[in-house]
Amino acid sequence: MKNLSRLMCLVLSALLLTASFAFAEEMPQIGIIIQKENGAFLDMKEGILAGLAQAGYTEETAKIDYQCAQGDATTLATICNAMSEYDLVFTIATPATQQFVNLESLTPCFFCAVSAPVAAGVISSMETPDMNATGTSNAIPVENIFALADVLTPGITRYGLIYSTSETNAVNTVEECERYLDAAGIDYVAKTVNSSADVALVTEALIADGCDAIFVPNDSNVQAGVSALAELCAEYAIPTYCSSATTVASGCFATIAIDDVGIGEKTAELALAYLNGTPLEQIPSIVVEADYASINTAMLDVLGVTLEGETIDVNGVTYNVVPMGE
Repeated sequence: MKNLSRLMCLVLSALLLTASFAFAEEMPQIGIIIQKENGAFLDMKEGILAGLAQAGYTEETAKIDYQCAQGDATTLATICNAMSEYDLVFTIATPATQQFVNLESLTPCFFCAVSAPVAAGVISSMETPDMNATGTSNAIPVENIFALADVLTPGITRYGLIYSTSETNAVNTVEECERYLDAAGIDYVAKTVNSSADVALVTEALIADGCDAIFVPNDSNVQAGVSALAELCAEYAIPTYCSSATTVASGCFATIAIDDVGIGEKTAELALAYLNGTPLEQIPSIVVEADYASINTAMLDVLGVTLEGETIDVNGVTYNVVPMGE
């Protein structure tokens, strides 16, 4: 009987071990790629993880691999290549998405917060994805941001635009700004940076050119040096408008913003549709609209601006004001 009991235990152990190996092999392998970390991108990552967790995909039930390239193009390429055989990959923002999609991998790509996906070349159509990629776009509400500026700091006569030509999303946003300002008859000066080290010098040049407000697009190079920009503009009492709440938290004055955690969750929803059996080409990309006004309260006194209430009306839309910098 003892030998029979031992044999049964051995058989049961073997079956459990085999089952555990089978389960491990069936666990989906999911990648999350960021070129460079900042507050917005990390919030988007947390939104993705929260969306996956709500559907039961956690570190216990899936192999979730998060990697950041720390701003290095070679490292980004290495990370993307290493994930090219995963079950699916999330890419946050334009550079990581372009790098992964250009691999033409069989692994589906779900991009998060790519402001102009078609212009960036990561999909040909928002409605019918055809490059094994789909996701969310945080299209920058340029017109409403300038309208916000008209409400908070009316009378701006010359805008300064600062960006890097290496980031497609920033170029597209600045081109949209230029079209708006041209149509409105407002003067502007556009200057570029090659890296974050150039931001302070270019900001000084814009101020010297008589710019009485500065606009900052979503641009990782500018974002990395935006504190220096914000300090200079505070010194000269120049309002700075931008494209994300993270940039407001870094010292810029105001924007009309999206919920960064929320856009991550919406991106996860698209991936879950794929995991539940919907072909990727039947999962349209979506635009996530900006839904609140982010204002740096530390700049209110500097600029002599007073807020009235907890909402603000811009272009006929009422936005909740979310204060930063308190």
